[in-house]
Amino acid sequence: MPDTAGKIRVLHFVTGGFSGGATQVAISLVRAALDSEHISPMLVLRKKRRGDPARIRELQEQGLPLAVVPGWSKIATILALVKLCKAQQPDVLVAHGFSEHLWGRYAGLLAKVPVLVHVEHNTKERYNRWRLAQSRWLSQRTAAIVGCSEGVKAVLLAQGMPAERCYAISNGINTVPFEMAVPPLIERNPDIVMVSRFSKQKDHATLFQALALLKLQGVTPKLLLAGGGKSLHRKPLEKLAATLGIAEQVQFLGVVRNVPALLQQNQLAVLSSHYEGMPLALLEGMAAGCIAIGSAVPGIQEVLRNGEDGFLVAENDARALAERIKHCLQHATSLQVVADNGRTRALTEFSRERMNQHYEALFRKLARPEHETSGR
Repeated sequence: MPDTAGKIRVLHFVTGGFSGGATQVAISLVRAALDSEHISPMLVLRKKRRGDPARIRELQEQGLPLAVVPGWSKIATILALVKLCKAQQPDVLVAHGFSEHLWGRYAGLLAKVPVLVHVEHNTKERYNRWRLAQSRWLSQRTAAIVGCSEGVKAVLLAQGMPAERCYAISNGINTVPFEMAVPPLIERNPDIVMVSRFSKQKDHATLFQALALLKLQGVTPKLLLAGGGKSLHRKPLEKLAATLGIAEQVQFLGVVRNVPALLQQNQLAVLSSHYEGMPLALLEGMAAGCIAIGSAVPGIQEVLRNGEDGFLVAENDARALAERIKHCLQHATSLQVVADNGRTRALTEFSRERMNQHYEALFRKLARPEHETSGR
C-alpha cells in the first residue's frame, strides 16, 4: 500500500468476475476511500477463468491500488493472499461475498490481520452444511459481519451469526452520472430496461411471459437486457423469447458500459428476480428517473415503497407484472411523481458516499477504538 501516514489500511478482497454486485461495491468503497483522511484502501481481486483482463487494466489505469491473486484453487488463493497481507500489513481485511469471504478470512487469520470483516451481499447463497459450519466458526474470529441490507442481516442472524457483531449497511451507487437533469418520462422511449447478469437468481422468464401476455393485448414495448453471464443461462432465454413470439421485442445487449445513458432513454426499469441483497441495478434505474418495478422479494422490498417511489409485484406472477407494466406505460405522465420520488431517494439515501461513511465509521471503531471512545 502507499504511504498511509497514520491512516487505517483497509484491504478489500472480492471475486474478480465483475458481473456481481459484490465486486462493484468493493470497487466503489476503494474509490471513495481514496480521498479519505482516515482510510488507505486497496482492492484485491480473485482471478476468474472467465474474467475480463481489460477491466483490471482499466482500474489500474484509473489509479486504484489493485492486486490480483490466483483463483484456480482455494489453497492457491489463500496462500497468495496470506503473502500479500504479510507484505502490505493491512489493519483491516474486508472479505466480500460468497465464497470469497471464507478464503479471505482464512488468509487473514494466517497472516494475523488484526481486524477481519465479512460482507454478505445476498439473501440466498450456495451454502451447504460444511460451508455454513465454516462460516459460523470464522464468525467467532471476525470483528464484524455486515449485511448489505436489513434483509441480508436477518438471514445472517438466522444462520446463527453472533448478533453483537452483525451490522446492516446498505449498498450505494455512484450518483455522479445521474446528478445532471434527466429527461421527463414523456420524452423517453416507452420501453423497458432490465440490467442484470443471466443467472438462476434473476427471473427473466417471468418478465418474458409478461411481455407475451401484453402482446396479446396489443402492447408491445421493447425489452432491453443489459448484462453478461454464462451462455448456459442466456441461451434458454433466447429460445424462450422465440417460443413466446417476442423475439423481435427482446434485445440482448450484453455488457453495457454506459448504463446511465441507456436508462435515461427509457421509461421503465424492471428487476424481475427470485432474491436480492441490495440491488444496485434497480437503484440506478431509480436514480435515472425511470419508473422502477421490482419483484416483492427481500432486498428489493427495502428499496421500493410500493406506489410511492416504485412498484412491487409478486414473485413469479407474470400476469401481475404485465398489468403493472401496462399501467405504467399508459399513465407515464401521471406517474412522473413516482419516478421523481424514486430518483430523489436513490440519490440521497443510497449514494456511494453515504455507504462509504458507514463503512469508514465501522473501520475506525474496530481498528482505532481508543480514538473513537476519546471523541477524536
